[in-house]
Amino acid sequence: MTDYAVINPATGETLASFDTFTDAQIDEAVAAADEAHRDWSRSSTVAERAALLRRAAELHRERREELADVFVREMGKPREAALGEVDFAADIAEYYADQAEAIMADQPIAILGDGSAIIRRSSLGPLIGIMPWNFPAYQIVRFAAPNLIVGNTILLKPAPQCPESSTALEAIYHDAGFPKGAYQSVLATNEQIATMIADPRVQGVSLTGSERAGAAVAEVAGRNLKKVALELGGSDPFIVLSTDDLDATVQAGVDARLDNNGQACNGAKRFIIVDGLYDAFVEKFTAAMGAVEATDPMLDDTVLGPVSSETAAENLQKQIDQAVEQGATLLTGGTRDGAFFAPTVLADVTPAMNVYREELFGPAAVVYRVADEDAAVALANDTTFGLGSYVFTTDADQAERVADRIEAGMVYVNLVLADSPELPFGGIKRSGTARELGHLAADEFVNKKLIRIG
Repeated sequence: MTDYAVINPATGETLASFDTFTDAQIDEAVAAADEAHRDWSRSSTVAERAALLRRAAELHRERREELADVFVREMGKPREAALGEVDFAADIAEYYADQAEAIMADQPIAILGDGSAIIRRSSLGPLIGIMPWNFPAYQIVRFAAPNLIVGNTILLKPAPQCPESSTALEAIYHDAGFPKGAYQSVLATNEQIATMIADPRVQGVSLTGSERAGAAVAEVAGRNLKKVALELGGSDPFIVLSTDDLDATVQAGVDARLDNNGQACNGAKRFIIVDGLYDAFVEKFTAAMGAVEATDPMLDDTVLGPVSSETAAENLQKQIDQAVEQGATLLTGGTRDGAFFAPTVLADVTPAMNVYREELFGPAAVVYRVADEDAAVALANDTTFGLGSYVFTTDADQAERVADRIEAGMVYVNLVLADSPELPFGGIKRSGTARELGHLAADEFVNKKLIRIG
């Protein structure tokens, strides 16, 4: 039985398949994770765990070429972007190795009385990580690295189309010196994951994926009183209120929309342009999007490859076609060839249309004209999502004001694609419940123990 297969989206060819774990293998994995936590996690020092993670970062860099090739095969990421993802994953692992002592340091409390008090952080135990397909290394390391530093052990379920990368990353952690059970790739079914969450040895679960998957996992976790961290979808606004370089702002918009073949949760998806700039911006933006061709992701100069599968392309096509049927104007694109989807721009979208509330997970953007700052903020916030956002303005006071008013977990002002290991990532509303990256990530699954001394 297999639900795990590598299907090249550029060709539709099935390149490899992997057997789903048996129930016995699942139990062995949980037992190994529990044993590693009771033994290695509690006996190792922070410095020792940091040294292992630093070695894992080195191995990411040493194996970057082969890892990048796997990512391209699994989900169609342009190869240069795949190489960049491996480098970023290594940077994240190295960051947590460097920050390990600071993350785990005792936190003194100024008490109202005699004596002393501190908060001391310690591990919880085995954790399940349920990962998506769009960033096969980055998504994993931003969950695994801080938790390995804390001393938690990892049971990592990859997306069904990413078994090869998951196996390769498991080898990195093992070859770095982490003991058996500290990090395991688990090719489980959804039913097996539910059983694992209920297992008393498992202490929490983190999921990055769709709202539907997040709700299902949270339901099981809630029934079993387990901590859950969710990183879900987004429909991030890209607000342009003023600019002294329209061409650069347009290019930033294109970059933020087409990154990862348009399949990033925090990619810019709704372009909200103030009236005085709308016509010029949309003309240039439409031309720039239309000039990008979806091509072979293995070529060095490829900007846009296929979406993750032909099914994903079909679903995106249905969304675009429905929007046009409901009255939206198609400015460019809207067509596909297999899993290759042409960069697409929609205009004249209204709240009565389905696409107004949906996330477009692919190289498709919606442009909106607004009268002023207040209208831009109101439209940006008129969504069930609240992940990231982008604001372009030459007015520093306006930047502060708008950033404060936007209902989102992240606001980037006058720049895009600026994620970094030290910057926390996460959202509000239906975009999730947790933070990854930065020091905040290490506080998601940790016992913050009070020690009060009289």
